[in-house]
Parts: sequence; C-alpha cells; structure tokens
Amino acid sequence: MKTALTASLLLTPLEQILQPLLVMEDGRIVQVGSRAEAEVPADARVLDFPDAVLAPGFIDIHIHGGAGHDVMHASATELESFERFLAASGVTSYFPTTITAPLDAIFVALERLASAIETVPQRARTGDLRAQPLGIHLEGPFISHAKRGVHPAEHLQAPDLQVFDRLWQAARGQVSFMTVAPELPKSEYLIAEASRRGVCVSLGHSDSTLAQVETAIAAGARHATHTFNAMRALDHREPGILGAVLADDRLTADVIADGIHLHPEIVSLFLRAKGPDRAVLISDAISASGMGDGRYRLGGLDVEVRGQRCEYEGRLAGSVLTLDRAVRNVIEFAGWDLRGAVRLATLNPARVAGVAGRKGVIASGADADIVVLTSRGEVIRTFVGGA
Repeated sequence: MKTALTASLLLTPLEQILQPLLVMEDGRIVQVGSRAEAEVPADARVLDFPDAVLAPGFIDIHIHGGAGHDVMHASATELESFERFLAASGVTSYFPTTITAPLDAIFVALERLASAIETVPQRARTGDLRAQPLGIHLEGPFISHAKRGVHPAEHLQAPDLQVFDRLWQAARGQVSFMTVAPELPKSEYLIAEASRRGVCVSLGHSDSTLAQVETAIAAGARHATHTFNAMRALDHREPGILGAVLADDRLTADVIADGIHLHPEIVSLFLRAKGPDRAVLISDAISASGMGDGRYRLGGLDVEVRGQRCEYEGRLAGSVLTLDRAVRNVIEFAGWDLRGAVRLATLNPARVAGVAGRKGVIASGADADIVVLTSRGEVIRTFVGGA
C-alpha cells in the first residue's frame, strides 16, 4: 500500500522543497516533489503534517547504548527496546559501538551484534518500527595508552593482523568502522588491511604527530573519532592529529555536540574547519541515555551519571546525548540553519559509512527512513522502512 506524506517543508537534505509530497511503498520512496507539480496517488493513504518538516532519518555511527541497555551486553529483547528508543529520537540507522574489553568479551559481543544486523532484511519485510543496526564500530582495542580515556589499559592491544582477523571473523564481516591510534607500531599495516576489507578506519584516542597521521591517511584512514576528545592538543609547532583532522580535506570527522565534551565555541570552530561536506554528528551515548541519574554500564565499566555528565573515575565516559538534540545544538551553538544541521546527521554519516543513496537522503529509490520535525528540529514522528 502506498503512503503519501505532506508537510510544510522537505529537506533532501541538499535541497529544500516547499509544500512537498513524498510517496512511500514497500519500504522505499517512490515519489518526491512539490504538491504544485504532482497529485497524491488515488490509492495512497495520506498523512498530513501541515506545519512540519520532512527529513531523512538520522544515522548514528558511534553509539554504545541507551534506554538502560549497553550494546555489548544487551539481549535481543533489550536491543529491541534500545532501538525503539532510538527511533523515538529520529534515529533510523545506527552502528553499535564496542569498547575495549578482554578479547573474549569483545568476541561474544560481536557475534551477538552480527546476529542483530543479519535480521535487518527480515525486519524490513515485516515493517518493524525500530532503528536498524547497519554495521559495527570497533572503538579499540587498537588505541593509545596516553589517550585511552576510560578504555581499560590492561586490555589495549598493539596492532596485530591476526587479532584483527579474529575480531572480523567473530563479527562475521559486519565491521564497518574501527577507531585506531596511528602512532602505534605497525598501525599502517592494520589500517591498510581493514581498509581493504571495506572498513572505514577512523583515527582517534591518539597522541600522534602530524607525520604519523599522514602515514595513516596514505594507508587508507579517512575519518576521525570524536574530534578534540582523546586527542593530542593542538600545538602551533607540532599540529599533531588535531591539526590534521581540522585542516586535511582527505579526512571527514565527527564530534559530540553536547556542550559538555566540547565548548559550544569549539563546536562552531570545528564546523567552520570541516564545513558542511565533512562534518558528522555522533552521540557517543551510553546506556544512561534517556534515563535519570545513577550508575550505568559502558562495556565492563560502571559509569556515574549526574545530569548530562557521564563519568568514570573522574573522566568523561560517553554521553547521554541524542542525535536530535545534537542537531538542535548545532543550530544554537553555530548559528546553522535546520537544513545544514540535519545534513550532519543524515547524508554525511551515510557517505562516511558507504550507504549513501540508500540511507541519509530523501530521493526516489532510497529507503523510506523519514523523520518528521518541527521547525526547531524536535521529533514529531519517525518512519523506518515506511512503517
């Protein structure tokens, strides 16, 4: 059955359409245009959102949990609850993110997450309304001791192709992202092999020099993880990883725009440096997202949450940010308009993840993943695969 959506505005997000008409059928978008130029199909049910904005569903490429559930430990039922929570905040696709832990624990988590990813095609046929996991993000264990954040030092690993292959096999090839510190010995070989297998290698949790980043980019690295956080500070004589991330157009990069991990002025600076094409919003949310104060799990850690701060032994440990809030924060912190802010949570992460054309865009033939927003970016309704 066809479903037609009408609204005040539609963001593709590269373009905007006034008084739009969007038609969905069998989980795909089949028609996009202006109501002045097209008629609603006679066999379609119509859902009208007269003062609202239609946009692509949000995509979170770095998220550890929410609604009380941690992705490394969640059962199938708990993961379902988490994914419904994501959909309520406009997220239609996500990349569950692991944290450094004993290798055996990571293997078990990867097998469980791979099973969840493999059920997505079946879900799409049944119209199951919850965010879809598209691939796994390995945050660690190949990261720096100096900039490990809360990742347990005893479980960090030196770059090793055999260890990477064991992780890859446990995930049954469902690894889409991997955060790596490029200063680690032989990291260029790990980066090259992961890139060859289609993994987006993201530079982060790193104390690297500019030269070490250049080597990593030459090996295949193309993104950066939560820019500024867990990175060597910018120095005017040794720009280091942060100088490369901000200045090198070969790298896309993401940020946690919650006003806690970064001052609002730094968010604005980052967006000026990377621009509308190369900046990505992430949540880096943990199981506490959507919950109240208390103690919550992040991998094998117990994190204390008070208000908007998540801390482990006095250090920031993820966030309670949601991606819709991040979009609104970009508007507030940097003065961007809604279309530009939405792009950072839709088209840009889709391109980085290699799913552009199918996700992150409103276009004929794309998946019918749609979020209905107020003019201020608040979520009214979410459609996943047209449901």
